[in-house]
Amino acid sequence: MAEKRAKIAAVDPVWTRICDEARKAVHDEPLLGGLIHSGLLHHASFERALAYRFSLKLASGEMSEQILREFADEAYADEPDLGQAARADLVAVHDRDPACHRYVQPVLFFKGFQALQAYRVGHWLWRKGRHDMAYFVQMRTSEAFGVDIHPAARIGRGVMIDHAHSIVIGETAVVGDNVSMLHSVTLGGTGKQEQDRHPKIGNGVLIGAGAKVLGNIRVGDNSRIAAGSVVLEDVPECKTVAGVPAHIVGEAGCEHPATEMDQLIRE
Repeated sequence: MAEKRAKIAAVDPVWTRICDEARKAVHDEPLLGGLIHSGLLHHASFERALAYRFSLKLASGEMSEQILREFADEAYADEPDLGQAARADLVAVHDRDPACHRYVQPVLFFKGFQALQAYRVGHWLWRKGRHDMAYFVQMRTSEAFGVDIHPAARIGRGVMIDHAHSIVIGETAVVGDNVSMLHSVTLGGTGKQEQDRHPKIGNGVLIGAGAKVLGNIRVGDNSRIAAGSVVLEDVPECKTVAGVPAHIVGEAGCEHPATEMDQLIRE
């Protein structure tokens, strides 16, 4: 395993690009030199930089950077998929967000990307049975980024959370690969039942700003949910739903709505 990690580290185009962009950013804005060196260029790998960023942003008077850094490093060492998922998320943001021009931007400045990586560490803690520490990570992520994701929720890779303010994802929610969602999205439950009560979002789904998806329902692959909609029933694959309550208003409009990010409803 150690040999495999060494080979991955030796050929890591995402990390190489981040470091190249970071060095140029220091050249262009020397006042950011300390931030960029400590946050990126000081580290030997993307995973180490992510662990540092996690500890820096979530530290408080209740929990020191050192303690947070220790278990974040442990998480990335124990589960290499965490780093690979972060790379997929980073590429997704760069490809789908027209405001993102460099890989270095989400790592340093975009709270949607940073909150998602914090959730991934919290989810690792949850799966290890360290539930109280996972809840602490959830709490601090919500306080720091305005994003509240239960650590038991399951989220795929290549996910973009744009702007990310007021995102809520419940305990039994499942989010597939290559999903895009905008600010103020809620994947919530209904009633007080304690079992499976949250939405299951398929692969390639686009969820518009302010949309609420409630209950143990299925949103099919490559579908679209219009901004401001309230979804209470299953959504078939490759369809667009809109309204309160939401209903089908047409096809998805393209093969991969989450990557195209086209939110217009056309006749």
